[in-house]
Amino acid sequence: MNDRLTVQTDDGGFDCYIARPRAAIAPVIVVIQEIFGVNAGIRSIADAYTAKGYIAVCPDLFWRTQPGVDMSESNEGDVAKGFALYGAYDFDKGPRDIAATVAAARTLPGASGKVGVTGYCLGGLLTFLTAARADADVFVAYYGGGTEKYVTEGFNIKRPLLMHLAGDDEYIGKDAQATIHAALRDNQHVEIHTYPGRKHAFARPGGDHYDAADATLANRRTDAFFKQHLT
Repeated sequence: MNDRLTVQTDDGGFDCYIARPRAAIAPVIVVIQEIFGVNAGIRSIADAYTAKGYIAVCPDLFWRTQPGVDMSESNEGDVAKGFALYGAYDFDKGPRDIAATVAAARTLPGASGKVGVTGYCLGGLLTFLTAARADADVFVAYYGGGTEKYVTEGFNIKRPLLMHLAGDDEYIGKDAQATIHAALRDNQHVEIHTYPGRKHAFARPGGDHYDAADATLANRRTDAFFKQHLT
């Protein structure tokens, strides 16, 4: 079952896509978009979580610039537009929007009160920043581009965070990955897995660099992590 949630902030309100499981009471997973908005791929990830017994909530994080963005990486114009939206994005307000989504998700009808956050690419970075600046029960970040620029904030992470990195990520190079590992290795709340040979977005269903074996492995680790901390 699908419906909508509007989250209110001091700057206005934004919509979220919601997918619900059959269970009467369930934990919530907030799924954070890539640069292409809350598109078919992100909605499919949300829908897959309902089959695992979670309520899934996908906030529209480009709402301040252009509400309702729904694009595809297969469209050259969409890719250019996605990078333009990324370049204009406010990385201070973004985590606050996610924090507001988490707070609203805790009180959704049928929600158990526990909330996890996961995100991909832009959403992976925002998941990391939310873990450092706000609160949820657990976080999972997939190849968050630009994480190395903010990684010193990892000192503030006090909740479980699982990170997936692509070994040959064209946007998160070897030096950036080394910076991430060095900064976070002593934080007992952070677990990092690297997938050798994989490119950026290797876990995006239907994506150009999708790798079924490593996407399945990463998702299996994610499922176990969420089960441990949310149920």
